[in-house]
Amino acid sequence: MAVISNTILAFSMSADAFAASVGKGVALRKPRIIQSLRIGAIFGGIEAVTPVIGWAIGLAASSFIQAVDHWVAFTILAIVGGKMIYEGIYGQHEEKKESHKLGILVLTAIGTSIDALAVGVSLALIDVNIITMALMIGGATFVMSTIGIMTGHYIGKKAGKIAEIGGGFCLIGIGAKILLEHLGYI
Repeated sequence: MAVISNTILAFSMSADAFAASVGKGVALRKPRIIQSLRIGAIFGGIEAVTPVIGWAIGLAASSFIQAVDHWVAFTILAIVGGKMIYEGIYGQHEEKKESHKLGILVLTAIGTSIDALAVGVSLALIDVNIITMALMIGGATFVMSTIGIMTGHYIGKKAGKIAEIGGGFCLIGIGAKILLEHLGYI
């Protein structure tokens, strides 16, 4: 995949973590930079690991689905993107005061990175350096989560929902590009 596609994918994967971080930033009222960096590191670290796990799963299964791998990649990205769009429109992001403890933050980060696991499966089916991609996804998530925490009070939850919807559309677009390339239309 090209640098532009990789970058779009990395920031698309960070959209749901950004939305969750905005909600946490709203709940914190006036977060400190150290809190934001800590939460960004938790979200970014977990978001970097999950596509590698998905990639390993996809690599193991790739020999069985090689003839239809482009359809599988498109379907996974379309489902994940559609889920992000749906959650951005209809999802409720309620915050509780205890939601900033380490255990809750880790569980939230895992919840927002399940889509990265699924995308990792897709990445095994195309020619991509998984370490570079995982670092890009983790880095983008770290940056976006940190920004989300720091600006949550000012920009509110609506911006997080918009980012999640935009990320969903980007994933669907990348899936369509993969499909069209393998079908010979691009």
